[in-house]
Amino acid sequence: MVALLFVICWFVAELFVAVKVAELVGAGVMLLALLVSVPIGWWLLRSEGRAAWRRLSAAIAAGRPPGHEVIDGALVVLGGALLIVPGFIADVIGLALLLSPTRSLARRGLVRNFRSRLLVGATRFGTRPRPYDVDSTATDIESAQLHR
Repeated sequence: MVALLFVICWFVAELFVAVKVAELVGAGVMLLALLVSVPIGWWLLRSEGRAAWRRLSAAIAAGRPPGHEVIDGALVVLGGALLIVPGFIADVIGLALLLSPTRSLARRGLVRNFRSRLLVGATRFGTRPRPYDVDSTATDIESAQLHR
């Protein structure tokens, strides 16, 4: 339900921005800009994707964990996909994810968010007790008893 609401809000925002851009520069230029962003998105996705793949391969060959390279690759794919999707908001976000300095900022934010969620998830105690066997009293159950 939340995802559907997000998609609807995104569509309305994209439509609003497209109308404002059309008012500013004209409908023809606005449509041309939307159409030109698709092949540019494909080209940038291919070139930046290759570069991300080379960095991933180099990290693996050097024997170091490729965490940043994997995140960069995912952000490049997301940025390219957003450039291919028609809309000015998607294009701006896609370009930001394809440019190295802003992708670095996005990667840092993702890593920080993931670390904090992981830490909270690892240290959170549930509200209801989980069953556990402290005294090692577990016994095997015969398959006939199990299927009853």
